Amino acid sequence: MMCAVRAAAGGGRVLIVDHAKAPGEKIRISGGGRCNFTNLHCRPEAFISGNPHFCKSALGRYDQHDFIAMVDRHRIAWHEKTLGQLFCDGSAREIIAMLLAEMEGAGVTLRLGAEVGEVAGGAEGFRVVIDGRDHLCDSLVVATGGLSIPKMGATGFGYRVAERFGLKLRPTRAGLVPLTFGPDVLPRMKALAGVAVDARVAAGGVAFDEAVLFTHRGLSGPAILQASSYWREREDVRVDMAPGRDVAGLLRAARGENGRRLVGTALAGIVPKRLAADVAERAGLAGNLADMSDARLAEAGAAINAWELRPSGTEGYRTAEVTLGGVDTDDLDARTMAARRVPGLHFIGEVVDVTGWLGGYNFQWAWSSGWAAGTAIADASR
Repeated sequence: MMCAVRAAAGGGRVLIVDHAKAPGEKIRISGGGRCNFTNLHCRPEAFISGNPHFCKSALGRYDQHDFIAMVDRHRIAWHEKTLGQLFCDGSAREIIAMLLAEMEGAGVTLRLGAEVGEVAGGAEGFRVVIDGRDHLCDSLVVATGGLSIPKMGATGFGYRVAERFGLKLRPTRAGLVPLTFGPDVLPRMKALAGVAVDARVAAGGVAFDEAVLFTHRGLSGPAILQASSYWREREDVRVDMAPGRDVAGLLRAARGENGRRLVGTALAGIVPKRLAADVAERAGLAGNLADMSDARLAEAGAAINAWELRPSGTEGYRTAEVTLGGVDTDDLDARTMAARRVPGLHFIGEVVDVTGWLGGYNFQWAWSSGWAAGTAIADASR
């Protein structure tokens, strides 16, 4: 939608084809229905790609402040939640309505519930079969997303189009997704299901400070989702469930103040009560603080400050918020999002090997990459 509005500025006719029955479905469900539409701290370092420099051009020419200005023009009220995350005060549908209004003003045609068949290119441009009929166009933009949330209609269509035109693909995998665990630790997760704790989660050399949630399948919550994009199979994740606090030191201090306190009671002053009881039980720390040596208290501290565990996998595309990998940026022009060897063919958004952090970054990549491709098409149409 962003790309179409921008492309139409060049005076050409623009058609959006979507197999969904309603526009902007991923927008509608995002942010708990309020759409985390961008992030105040959006920067290239918050994106994962085979080429970490690729996203800089689009993000630099149309940034979060540009999109916020559009939101403000449409008088959509918004607020900052945490860590620069911006949400609508009302409904995510306001963002969809904004984009539809922009499209209407630009003369863009939207066709929903359409079936796209063959896509081919030739001397006269591109031929796209839509609902059994041929359509010719000078420019073709693939904005089909990735494999995440197949129940919403996500498919690998965009990847197949890229391969059809000879573009390389980088391996895809689920990102921003809960982690799952095997029978060695899963019973503990189930027993603690529903417990949330502020934590620091490290994986792949990167760490995130946000909440962790225990579930019946494993671990979720913002910090886990962020780390999942960096985690690889057969690697450990490290969880600090009291970041910035030396749990062993706090326990030693508590012992000096009141040695008759139970270890579990002292721990409950640091982490949630159920988690404290679980740590004490698993470490065999039943009894008073006065009965515990420094070494035993250090064990309890490590269980909270330095919990290392190995996931068995993730919940996969079913619940993943994004798809990592995709169309190789080596085959795309960073300024226009066009295929280097296929003039007029553009790939934008999640289908490209650019994936942002949780918190509005992936929407900003959609707006920025769409703006870049649309601007290139408009310039060529003038």
